[in-house]
Amino acid sequence: MRDFVSFAAGVAAGTVAMYYLDHQSGRRRRALARDKAIAAGHEAADMAESAGKRAADHLKGYMATGRLDRTGGGEPETDSQLHERIRARLGRVVSHPRSIEVEVDRGSVHLQGHILTWELDDLLHELKQMRGVQAVTNELSCHDTAEGISELQGRTEPAGRPLH
Repeated sequence: MRDFVSFAAGVAAGTVAMYYLDHQSGRRRRALARDKAIAAGHEAADMAESAGKRAADHLKGYMATGRLDRTGGGEPETDSQLHERIRARLGRVVSHPRSIEVEVDRGSVHLQGHILTWELDDLLHELKQMRGVQAVTNELSCHDTAEGISELQGRTEPAGRPLH
């Protein structure tokens, strides 16, 4: 068996050598192989560079928020910070986040605008679970369908949730 493997390896090496050392087409084949190897190296370098940039950007974000674990999300320090957290959460909970106006005053959240009826409970539940939210005042206009409501036009889907 060992002799057969050695024989097969020798035949393969001879075939490769004959293929690339051929007088008529060998130069072209070697150039193509070299170009493909160089292109693969450049592609690997580009991928490594972009992965490094992405990792550096993530680290900058973690350092800017002061949360290296990214699990906690402590109390927001300002109403502005809480407002931005709420705006970010809206996109994951409702299908038309731009139709909702959010005001925050010392942890008290005031909601105005338009929302689909089936999304309201999820939104209120999410907001009440957020750190820093003391109270939620709901003045949203609920609609069974988006028909006739310009703010609810366009079919969008909240991240991670299917539309009904």
